Amino acid sequence: MPVSGNLQANMSNGTVEVNSGPEKEQESQVFEPPAEISKNAYVKSLDEYQAMYKKSISDPEEFWKDILADYHFEEKQSDDKPFFNYNFDMNQGPVSIKWLEGAKTNISYNLLDRNVKKGLGDTIAFYWEGNDPKDESKMTYGELLKEVCKFANVLKTLGVKKGDRVAIYMPMIIELPIAMLGCARIGAIHSIVFGGFSADSLADRMIDAQTSVLITSDGVWRGEKIIHLKEISDKAIAKCGDANLDVKHCIVVNHLPRLAVNKVDESTNQSPVKRKQFDYLTPFDETRDKWYHELMEKADDVCTPEWVDAEDPLFMLYTSGSTGKPKGVLHTTAGYMIYAATTFKYVFDYQPGDIYWCTADIGWITGHTYVTYGPLANGATSVIFEGTPFYPTNSRFWDVVDKYKVNQFYTAPTAIRSLMKFGDSFVKECNRSSLKILGTVGEPINPEAWLWYYNVVGDARCPIVDTYWQTETGGHVITPLPGATPSKPGSATFPFFGVVPVLLTEEGKEIEGPGEGYLVFKKPWPGMMRTVYGDHDRFETTYFKRFPGYYFTGDGAKRDNDGYIWITGRVDDMLNVSGHLLSTAQVESALIEHKAVAESAAVAMPHKVKGEALYCFVTLRDGFEFSSQLEGELKLKVREKIGAFAAPEVIQLAPALPKTRSGKIMRRILRKIAVGDSNFGDTSTLADESVIDLLLQHRPETAAKVR
Repeated sequence: MPVSGNLQANMSNGTVEVNSGPEKEQESQVFEPPAEISKNAYVKSLDEYQAMYKKSISDPEEFWKDILADYHFEEKQSDDKPFFNYNFDMNQGPVSIKWLEGAKTNISYNLLDRNVKKGLGDTIAFYWEGNDPKDESKMTYGELLKEVCKFANVLKTLGVKKGDRVAIYMPMIIELPIAMLGCARIGAIHSIVFGGFSADSLADRMIDAQTSVLITSDGVWRGEKIIHLKEISDKAIAKCGDANLDVKHCIVVNHLPRLAVNKVDESTNQSPVKRKQFDYLTPFDETRDKWYHELMEKADDVCTPEWVDAEDPLFMLYTSGSTGKPKGVLHTTAGYMIYAATTFKYVFDYQPGDIYWCTADIGWITGHTYVTYGPLANGATSVIFEGTPFYPTNSRFWDVVDKYKVNQFYTAPTAIRSLMKFGDSFVKECNRSSLKILGTVGEPINPEAWLWYYNVVGDARCPIVDTYWQTETGGHVITPLPGATPSKPGSATFPFFGVVPVLLTEEGKEIEGPGEGYLVFKKPWPGMMRTVYGDHDRFETTYFKRFPGYYFTGDGAKRDNDGYIWITGRVDDMLNVSGHLLSTAQVESALIEHKAVAESAAVAMPHKVKGEALYCFVTLRDGFEFSSQLEGELKLKVREKIGAFAAPEVIQLAPALPKTRSGKIMRRILRKIAVGDSNFGDTSTLADESVIDLLLQHRPETAAKVR
């Protein structure tokens, strides 16, 4: 229920002070943690949160050592090394972040062996729910440990060793976390590529990481659509060959034949029509390709873990960069492990026996941290979901919640907004009484969607943890705690333990109290990225050059009169489409590959479902005309180069683009045109102000319908 009172937070000095009082006007409605949740929570009150937060800032070593006591380290850190050390200021030398350097551990051991030894061997680690409701399976911690050991031994027989990079391009099946943990068990570095990316995107990431092994699947169903992942993988491997990268092994999970939709009807001996003539004859190169199940049949189910340094790499995950070239965000072992485990435990208030479900694909950082590493580190039981929210009906999410009696549910605002438009009936026809905590991730959630989520999905009894974080942060950095911190719809709320957010002016001056500026962080936390793989200069330039002494998120934010932080969006040439971060350069590069396009520019426009959608402008070469056919070809080009999720919502003809006299495109003007706003402000720096009228004349009517 809502509470009144004024909440003021001063986080830059490691304190969070709350002053109650009705004398100050509220920025918006505030929702207090439900009493039932607070009674059983790990953090039961705002006072308790404040005390823990203050300790995490004033004495981080003592704070994190208390947490580390529950995890296994084969070798403790020596006394002559600092618990952590860092430099955020490029003027003082190279940027560096290190935690527990010199200690030896293995994350696979901590997630599996440790939990089995604690008596969780027969506890379900994962329920798997397929795209078709008839497809399901489960795996205990004991079974998962054996499967991971077998796959680790498979990798070793193929010559994979500590420090080698392994690419993974798979659907949401249990073999995916098995592959991740198999890599981690032998000290190999996994690089997972989301199964919705194109062959070009997969190849770019494999080439940058120099991966000689690829793990994939024959295919996957997404709703009514089949995606042949092996065919895409083959195209990517061919492109790797063109770049002189020899992919020696491609391990293929034979997934499609075991699905209900592909099984032959025994009574008629006929295959379902939905197979679309797919006859299980997956393209296969006998010299390179290997069936996963055949390799696993021969493998031993015991594998001694490789004890790695706390700062040895665990994984790299590619995210879009402003240059258009994806950057490999590198995370190391021990710091990421304890941060993933701790954020999962406290933010979702996971209690033994709970059933947790994060709907994210493991191909994104949310799936890394809050499908695999965080839940398993806590001995949790989770749901892995292969399908979509809309198949076979729009009640699929809530059907799954009821089926497994889900207690914590974590999804994206895009999914919530998509489901809202179908009304409340699809939600209300399901029970959902097991739900205790709801979460959102990937982008800011608008208050209207927050309130629908709270009132309709959660029946006004489940706190919402609206989490702010990034691929680079490794885990939640600003978030409510369900039993302790009051929430405002759409606000990221308070920092997690050890995190010090600051708002800066353009000149780099810290903003005290209410205000709007650049969101940065003043101190490191264990789970943050350490570098960009193979390009530390890019790491420093992207995150530390603009504001020396701070980690720059690339986002803007505002702090209201009550101290709550609101994320206002990207401040560079980046877009967040349905929670997927894209660079304008990436999209523009794909468009300009079409023979008709001389120049292109991409901006974000508001979208009532996706949050942001792509609005693209194209200037054509002489001899070409803009048409619906060309528009379709351009959208297809983006889909092929990046992935289906990146397809532009609107493509507009631009006889010319608004540029400064130095030739820089003024995207501020284009963003105004995209939303139909004629208040362009100061246009005196434009080389040709008449371009604006031209662009307004060519603005398509469809643009207004998207918002």
